[in-house]
Amino acid sequence: MTTTTAGVSGPGNELAGKVALITGASRNIGRATALALAAGGAAVAVNTRASREDAAKVVEEIRAAGGQAELFIADIADGGAVKAMAEGILKRFGRIDILVLNASVRTERPFLELSYEEWRQPLAITHDGAFFCAQACLPSMLEHGGGAIITLGGMQSLSGSKHRVHGSVAKHGLVGMTRALAREFGDRGIRANCIAPGTMNTTRGPGRAPRPAPTNIPLGRYGEAEEIASVVRFLAGPGASFLTGQTIQVNGGQMMF
Repeated sequence: MTTTTAGVSGPGNELAGKVALITGASRNIGRATALALAAGGAAVAVNTRASREDAAKVVEEIRAAGGQAELFIADIADGGAVKAMAEGILKRFGRIDILVLNASVRTERPFLELSYEEWRQPLAITHDGAFFCAQACLPSMLEHGGGAIITLGGMQSLSGSKHRVHGSVAKHGLVGMTRALAREFGDRGIRANCIAPGTMNTTRGPGRAPRPAPTNIPLGRYGEAEEIASVVRFLAGPGASFLTGQTIQVNGGQMMF
């Protein structure tokens, strides 16, 4: 049997009974991931820091398709806010089985013009946010016999990126954290994996120029958010039961190993 929820289709209910927290889930990859996990049967905690209206629409879309979802407003760089969010999820759904660390900022600045505050911003969200969220969610996963942590890195974590030193460092650190969690908690049923998306056809922020036609991607196009979401759903489910500590490049061949 195949189910379809908001444009994401596949075998249904492999995540039934599971609860997923997705950070930065108001649009783009986060939104697509929330819809994909809901299509798999998971109850979804939709997190955003400031995009309440967009995130509320994601919740409504999931509920309209018959799924369970709740909106949680929290800045994941704030440990107290994350603790309160986790407590709210446990009160609403009773457990947390899947953590998708998607929230990030993608700013550009020449290195010699980069202020310390600009340097710290992606580190706070990516590193501190991962730390706070993992510490808040792992106890419930361990209590229920296991879980999945899925981090969203990027090609820049390995290739580097002009005018994105701060972002490259943040994403590279996330890879290390993912592998360390996989080793520390693997024997207790926790799997941790990282997805490194290539150049995506996603909504760009104000003032950002349209992307030029791709010339260095063998598949000849940019990726879609739903294509990343489908990999998240796979990693969260039973089909990935022997997969942990890996960084999976989803980039249309833009970078090969």
